[in-house]
Amino acid sequence: MSVGGAVPGAPAHHRERGFANPGGPTSSATAWTRVSFFVRRVLASTFMPQHADLPVAANDGRRLRQVAGAPTLTWVGHSTLLIQLDGVNVLTDPQWSARASPVSFGGPRRVTRPGLAFDDLPPVHVVVISHDHYDHLDVATVRRLAAAHHPRFLVPLGLKAWFAELGITDVEELDWWNARTIQELTFTCVPAHHFSGRTLRDRNRRLWSGWTIAGRARRLYFAGDTAYFAGFAEIGRRLGPFDVAALPIGTYLPPVIMKASHTTPQEALDAFRDVGGRVLVPIHWGTFDLADEPLEEPPKLLETFARRRGLGAERVWILRHGETREW
Repeated sequence: MSVGGAVPGAPAHHRERGFANPGGPTSSATAWTRVSFFVRRVLASTFMPQHADLPVAANDGRRLRQVAGAPTLTWVGHSTLLIQLDGVNVLTDPQWSARASPVSFGGPRRVTRPGLAFDDLPPVHVVVISHDHYDHLDVATVRRLAAAHHPRFLVPLGLKAWFAELGITDVEELDWWNARTIQELTFTCVPAHHFSGRTLRDRNRRLWSGWTIAGRARRLYFAGDTAYFAGFAEIGRRLGPFDVAALPIGTYLPPVIMKASHTTPQEALDAFRDVGGRVLVPIHWGTFDLADEPLEEPPKLLETFARRRGLGAERVWILRHGETREW
């Protein structure tokens, strides 16, 4: 369904009934190409999912509950990170379910278990959401978080009503470049080049975004889900440089479908350069069966392209599921 035209006097990404990407890559895929890809992926991920033999770090959460002051980052899987900074525990796009799907019996299946069990989480103070797709916004997980941890949820425009339908009210929605300070951390909602929608009737009705988190001495950029676009350079100019840049590297094949909404490993390195990152943490790979590339391929390509640019393991952290590092 169309989101209508531009809104006079509003930011360029606003539309009458939703939002749009202001410029950047577009898809040349026909409607038939999109539908056939979607049907094929749903059938494949439901009945013939890819398998990945990826290492999972042993992590019972004990260290995370004992850390006093040291900034840490733990990759739970996909786009879920536990960030500890200045005494505040932050989760990004929490997803602990077995599928990224509206139903339990079909859709993209988790192929690597969460690297940290939900019950081993330390107290969670803030949750940031990038957009409403099922691999980033999971009903069961946010309900558990709200009940067990009572965090503040920071979301892009349009998602507060979705949370209210679940009875979750400690939610604040922000537009691009809006910022909020919580317990001395400043969270800024930043542009991404993607799309939104959980059904056939709500495409682009809610905004999509990335997030930056600035503490007393360190800054982190979480890109969410995005294609490569000029906004990376603007984010770097306005809010960078960043000690850590968490950037997506998976879900890039076939390009005719994916290029307008996802980054390749090589494009993630371009984005890393643009935002002024010190350490790149790749996300959005090896967890759900979402696209045509082999699940183990994205980090291998990332390492290869990083070496060609003179970036070694000290600059590109390819984490195991569940691995924690100080940053």
